[in-house]
Amino acid sequence: MSFVKSKGFKYLKNLIIGFGAAIVLVGALFKIQSWPYASEMLTAGLLTEAFLFAMLGLLGPEPDYYWDKLYPGLSNYNSSEVTALVGGGESTGSPLNGEVMENQLGGMLTELQSMSKSLGSLKALQEVDFSNTGKDMKKMGDFYSRMNEAMSNLSDSLEDSKHYKDQLTALNQNLGSLNSVYGNILGAMGNIGKK
Repeated sequence: MSFVKSKGFKYLKNLIIGFGAAIVLVGALFKIQSWPYASEMLTAGLLTEAFLFAMLGLLGPEPDYYWDKLYPGLSNYNSSEVTALVGGGESTGSPLNGEVMENQLGGMLTELQSMSKSLGSLKALQEVDFSNTGKDMKKMGDFYSRMNEAMSNLSDSLEDSKHYKDQLTALNQNLGSLNSVYGNILGAMGNIGKK
């Protein structure tokens, strides 16, 4: 069977299939046109095709997919192949179970759906119009600079009101002193009038 799996046999098989199909088509053309030897050519082509179909049926299909080389147990649902499905390709020592694979694939499907939703959100963000963002940022910067000026002015006013409060306190003390002096003067004048 090693000859059947060789590149030479595959090439020969394709060559015979191609020539057999060509003979059938030419035989059909001869038959449609009613040319001489039409029946013989059509018979030869159909016999060639019948032989090829029989040969292909006996040989069976050959797996040509790459993952079968990486994970040989994938072709059989309940394979006893000892191959790791996820992570590094190391052997796990346990058989490849179809249910386990379905669960892992289901988890991957959930993750892919989540990624799809995230990509949809990113697409929606891409469609947002940011053309006025620069203007809005400039307006916001102006607002903050005016607010800083107002805070500075408020701080200055606070200092002025503190200074004003200190002056009012000093004035209150001076008035209190004047009141006591005035009281003393009135008391002294009252004492002068009694003597």
